[in-house]
Amino acid sequence: MRDTVYFLVFDGFADWQAALALCEIRRPGDWQVQTVGFSMAPVTSMGGLGVQPDLPLARLDFKRAALLIVPGGHLWQRGEGEPAVAAVRQLHAAGAPVAGIDSGVLALARAGLLDHCRHTGNWNGQIAAQVPGYAGVEQYDSEVLAVSDGGVISASHLGSVEFAREVIRTLDLYSPSDREHWYRLFKHAQLPPWCVGEAVAA
Repeated sequence: MRDTVYFLVFDGFADWQAALALCEIRRPGDWQVQTVGFSMAPVTSMGGLGVQPDLPLARLDFKRAALLIVPGGHLWQRGEGEPAVAAVRQLHAAGAPVAGIDSGVLALARAGLLDHCRHTGNWNGQIAAQVPGYAGVEQYDSEVLAVSDGGVISASHLGSVEFAREVIRTLDLYSPSDREHWYRLFKHAQLPPWCVGEAVAA
């Protein structure tokens, strides 16, 4: 039963980038969200939030994993975090989707997941410059802020709303029409038609 969404935490992780996605994952009450760290040591986010991981990477349950979310952080730009890269590779091979946003996309590239699927990132050329052996240049899409392909979600640091939309779609949350209304609301502040009607009536 794939009922758990794992969210990777580490010192300096970008806490805001997956916030919308995590809120929508938890809203229906069908999914469990667990934070996973390189160890059980507490970490501090980029925004100064202290987080105690629920479990270490070594205890990831691949059978229960519905998704692994990898946020951005300077860790990836320093070329660190190999245990997480290995976990990303193994979890995806076990059939669970993985999602990276901002420099978290570099972890997906180091795991070899971006060589054969459509993906995006912060800017064209960043992945190739920081990930030796990256072979997905022709698969890079600079026209989108987030994209899902082959069980891999990737997103720019400017695409947190689009990232959440791809996560919602991957987990099949809400109906297709409700997902579109959700996106318009959070991206463009466009109320759903039924809310507009209620506002006029009031």
